[in-house]
Amino acid sequence: MLPKEKVKNLIDRHLEIEKELSTGGVDKKKFAAISKEYSELSDIIKNAKEYLNFHKETEDLKNIINDKKSDIELIEFANNELETLKKNFQINEKKIKLFLLPKDLADSKNAIIEIRAGTGGLEASLFASDLYKMYEKVSQKKKWLIEVISISKSDAGGLKEVIALIKGKNIYSSLKYESGVHRVQRVPDTETQGRVHTSAATVAVLPEAEDLDIKLDEKDLRIDVFRSSGPGGQSVNTTDSAVRITHIPTGIVVSQQDEKSQIRNKEKGMKILKSRIYDYERKKIDQERSKDRKSKIGTGDRSERIRTYNFPQGRVTDHRINLTLHKLEEFMEGEIFDEMIENLSLQAQQQELSKIN
Repeated sequence: MLPKEKVKNLIDRHLEIEKELSTGGVDKKKFAAISKEYSELSDIIKNAKEYLNFHKETEDLKNIINDKKSDIELIEFANNELETLKKNFQINEKKIKLFLLPKDLADSKNAIIEIRAGTGGLEASLFASDLYKMYEKVSQKKKWLIEVISISKSDAGGLKEVIALIKGKNIYSSLKYESGVHRVQRVPDTETQGRVHTSAATVAVLPEAEDLDIKLDEKDLRIDVFRSSGPGGQSVNTTDSAVRITHIPTGIVVSQQDEKSQIRNKEKGMKILKSRIYDYERKKIDQERSKDRKSKIGTGDRSERIRTYNFPQGRVTDHRINLTLHKLEEFMEGEIFDEMIENLSLQAQQQELSKIN
């Protein structure tokens, strides 16, 4: 059971903020943060009050049940109320525990998604393209805005690499479990014998870093400029518009050449660099906090095989939670993407809850 004091603190804090907001004297800088905290607490306050009242209400109902003066109908009513009370107690306890779990501050952020063709040659690049189209369809259905930052195409409509920014509400919390190796099993169009080939693409999802998150010192950056090149290495620009930015302390390197303007390429490169450094720092902190990181869902490890898309059998399997959906076509159309994400989120929550039970 949860300590009563912890639950009472939630109610007290909600009341405290309510009084503070009603005075109208909240500092403008603090207003947004306090309002957000108040809104989050408002979602759990009913559960907290019911949780604290459970024992008193239980005693009252038991007194009615054990009272010899109570008639049969009243006793039956009290027994039913007691069963409902016990069920609600369990629901409230779980909701409060989830609320008290440490918050991932990045959950509310936009996300930068990086998709790269892995092993499998042309088929891998076609699969990378299919994955990107899937995320595009998910974004359209959810009314998220998707903006390509960098793209490198291969033959036959495939993608060697694509980096995109996805904007909306709580994007990172919805997509963070997508990082890792995505494996595809299907018969390529070029296969004359009908044999199933296996290839892969890697996905990395990073929270978009804002200026408040990452402060970069100019002395820590090495910026090189060069001419953009196309397939085969031929120059596609007569000016040094392509930019390579190296963050010396971490060794993280970003190259950007999609734009004709060196300034625009530098802006896009810095956006990617900041997010990669922010993600790098977050992972370093997480690893220090948790020695069993490998057992967690959504480690962000892009070398970890997380999902298999089997086209001949029409199924998609997430290996982290052993979940198989026999609706691969619908999944690739973004139709049942939420079902996968909800199951991953639930499993991650259960893992965290088990630590405080």
